[in-house]
Amino acid sequence: MLTVGAILGGVLSASASISTSAPASALAPASTSSNAPACVAPERPLSRDYDAATREDAAFNKNFRHCFTTINGVQMHYVIGGHGPNAMVMLHGWPESWYAYHRIMPKLLPGRTIIAIDEPGLGDSTGTPSSMTTNVMSQYIHLLLNRLGLQRNVQVVAHDIGVGVAYALAAQYRKQVAGLFNLDFALVGKSLKFNDLVPLAFHFSFNQQTFSEGLLTGRVGYFLKNFYPLVSKLPAPVPAGDVAEYTRVYSRPQVLHNGMDFYRDWPTVDKDNAVLMKKPLTIPVRLLSMDLIPKWTALSQKSMKDAAPSATGTAVPGAGHWLAEERPKRVISEINKFYPVS
Repeated sequence: MLTVGAILGGVLSASASISTSAPASALAPASTSSNAPACVAPERPLSRDYDAATREDAAFNKNFRHCFTTINGVQMHYVIGGHGPNAMVMLHGWPESWYAYHRIMPKLLPGRTIIAIDEPGLGDSTGTPSSMTTNVMSQYIHLLLNRLGLQRNVQVVAHDIGVGVAYALAAQYRKQVAGLFNLDFALVGKSLKFNDLVPLAFHFSFNQQTFSEGLLTGRVGYFLKNFYPLVSKLPAPVPAGDVAEYTRVYSRPQVLHNGMDFYRDWPTVDKDNAVLMKKPLTIPVRLLSMDLIPKWTALSQKSMKDAAPSATGTAVPGAGHWLAEERPKRVISEINKFYPVS
């Protein structure tokens, strides 16, 4: 496998770090980090305060930097760090952002280059894709990885809706993905349909409603603070500082809207995945599930085998949905076992 450093070095020398989607006068460095790889085709961030949660974190900024580049009309935000030969991409769920991984990313750096992405239309990415189906969202991830020179053997870690995006990426661009390490999500399309999931959590239905955004506008922080514990055994599974960061990004009107649109478009994913699942994945796939809702755990594990018959998985005792926050040591250990550093 080509090293990420070699790939990125070639891309940078070829492109001189200039994006054709923005004039040179609009370009600005996304951070002053010294050790992280340089941004490819960097642009001035369109999202204000994108580094609000990290700008005072000297240790984090020593090894990671924020980057922005436009893909098909959407300015994509990603955080990159490390120079190792193994490229690991991290995809977040709802209602979170790349920041869901910020505590475990430094622990995964040795031997790896880590790229945590704000999915199109979410987090500090700016713009709205043509739809929020996982097929469409994965196309943006695919093109972003291509721009970074990562056409093959990418290791993917994903949570929640990020799992759906990761699956669509792997199913559509099979040479690009080396494996899927998934955290608590159920894949619709074969034995499981979206309507089977609706009774298990209120937000599956609530987020589909046209009035949901109006109810949450100006109340995002209150909603999130009370939402996270609903799928956890802990009273505050997501730390207050993290809640503040997610409140910031989901208070961006387009992000609130796009996040809801994922649920509105989820029935379409039923049909898309039914087609993709006709050709099972043969790459390694693993799923860690919460044990809070036994039916959810059973459905999620079974549905993963619909996509990849050799997939393995287990429920994490005592864990809720927010596995990276609730069980970080377990998640890090499992990632290292699934993706040994070469």
